[in-house]
Amino acid sequence: MRAEILPAGDTTLPRLLRFWAEQKGEGLALREKEHGIWKRYSWNHYYRTAREVGLGLLSLGIEPGDRIAIASEDTPEWYYTDLGAQMIGAIVVGIYPTNPWPELQYIVRHSGARIVVTGDQEQTDKVFDAMNNEGGLPAVEVVACVDMKGLRHYSSSKLMSFEALCERGKEFAASNPHAESRLNELIETATADDVCILVYTSGTTGKPKGAMLSHRNLIYSVYGYAEAIGMVGKSYEAMCYLPLCHVAERCYSTVMQLTLGGVVNFAESIDTVALNIREIAPTYFIAVPRIWEKLQQNFMLKLKDSGVLRQRFTRFGLALGRRLSERREAANGRLSVAERLQFEFLYWALFRNIQRYLGLNRTFHRLSGGASISPETLRFFDSLGLPISQGYGLTETSGCAFIQSAAYNRIGGCGKALRDTEWEFAVDDEILIRGPGLFKGYFLDKKATDASYNSQGWLLTGDIGGVLDNGELTIVDRKKAIIITSGGKNIAPSEIENALKDHEFVKEAIVVGDGRKFIGALIQIYYETVGRWASEKCLAYTNYKSLSQLPEVYELIGAVVRTTNERFARVEGVRRFVILDKELDHDDGELTATQKVRRAIIDSRFERELEQIYGAA
Repeated sequence: MRAEILPAGDTTLPRLLRFWAEQKGEGLALREKEHGIWKRYSWNHYYRTAREVGLGLLSLGIEPGDRIAIASEDTPEWYYTDLGAQMIGAIVVGIYPTNPWPELQYIVRHSGARIVVTGDQEQTDKVFDAMNNEGGLPAVEVVACVDMKGLRHYSSSKLMSFEALCERGKEFAASNPHAESRLNELIETATADDVCILVYTSGTTGKPKGAMLSHRNLIYSVYGYAEAIGMVGKSYEAMCYLPLCHVAERCYSTVMQLTLGGVVNFAESIDTVALNIREIAPTYFIAVPRIWEKLQQNFMLKLKDSGVLRQRFTRFGLALGRRLSERREAANGRLSVAERLQFEFLYWALFRNIQRYLGLNRTFHRLSGGASISPETLRFFDSLGLPISQGYGLTETSGCAFIQSAAYNRIGGCGKALRDTEWEFAVDDEILIRGPGLFKGYFLDKKATDASYNSQGWLLTGDIGGVLDNGELTIVDRKKAIIITSGGKNIAPSEIENALKDHEFVKEAIVVGDGRKFIGALIQIYYETVGRWASEKCLAYTNYKSLSQLPEVYELIGAVVRTTNERFARVEGVRRFVILDKELDHDDGELTATQKVRRAIIDSRFERELEQIYGAA
């Protein structure tokens, strides 16, 4: 492969898959755990099965430009369908497996998907619910299910198994002498600028929009990221567990593997990630803030159950590691000889075992994406010698447009822009971006596409930013999220929210106060940690609601709020708060599929809680 192809993104994902199948053949490409055993799949198997899917789709009359939807947990079949559809020029639409049927219906109907590939009975049922209600899914012709367990009695003529789709592809090739050559022709004639996937935004402020991303968008962005972190030429082995319909997992497992030629392991579920990474010990790991926070929290809970001497030594080591981390950051990544010797001692005496326990001892690079992360969580992992990089990007920039590297890794920063990515600030400090990673527009929505650019062709990100003294970009908050109090003070809620979530007792915090005299907060407690605290205090409770309403719990969170307020100016402090009596839920419309709070519904959904904070209107 010519050296200039990947940096420019001047190829397609199916051609990269073909390249690695030719280069590595029976070498390991994918692993999936089944009945307690890690099953191995080669590059040849990956390429061959994707071809079978592509031929099966051709036999069903799918043409270049048609849309194929996938509603499934992460599995090898997701990959086979994704690349098989792209081989024939079809556009792949991913759907969150947590989406209820009305949300699935909107995306499948809006995209005009002709075929939906589902993971199991649950996803299949949602598709049929969407087909049978509120106008249905008139464009859908076939539903192909990977795991047919529980579907034997289903009588729909549109239902087939994924295995049958692959068999259909093989039969089509056997009975049609031109089928294989036709598929080869479609792979060869596709261009880097063809749209290959639609990624529907999470819809925090309205209906999801389908961002059209091309092969060039994805390959340029991912290879530029790999270049920036020094991953090119190194062993790449990753864990796939975040939803593949999200641009982060698609970029940094599917596309990263196809650009670097490594191995992807499929976690059993989101709940087994901590166990699976210990088994696999990946060299690259991406997680959303909640996962990093959970790894930290689980370790600290485990520490509480250990002996007194072990607890004391570990806490001493963590405190010293933190001081070394702070000094290293202040000195732009450098430590004195004495400080390096101190860290070497901590590594061999303590941190090496902690890294192994976490399953991160082989990781070359660790990334937090999807939302802002607590500085305290970043400091914890950096203290262990496992610095977490932050980046900045959007679905519309095909993943990260900025990424931290070894030279630029300040806590609170987002690193430097990728090669060939331009950026600047608007007059109000909104971040503007231009470059090869920018999307091709929103599907069937020219108005929204036009509104996303200014007259000079800069993408309007909607995020307010700044620059640290070392030149790194830093994010203040979403432009629409900035709170303006009745006194005219502009406040970024995410910084306060993250400070509250630094504490083990707070799972979610929603800072409010736009147009009000003071700042308030809606707080969701961590059921596990607060429940453990309550049990130690011999406080009786039966469920989340009863726990959240205990006066002692209110006092506990009050102490957290008072401590947090000390970190901010008086006008930015939380004056009053309410503990939510239920956990925020995607099914109730309070969270997006990516677990972000839908801020547009706060005033209507939490009217009673806001009245408790501010009084009746």
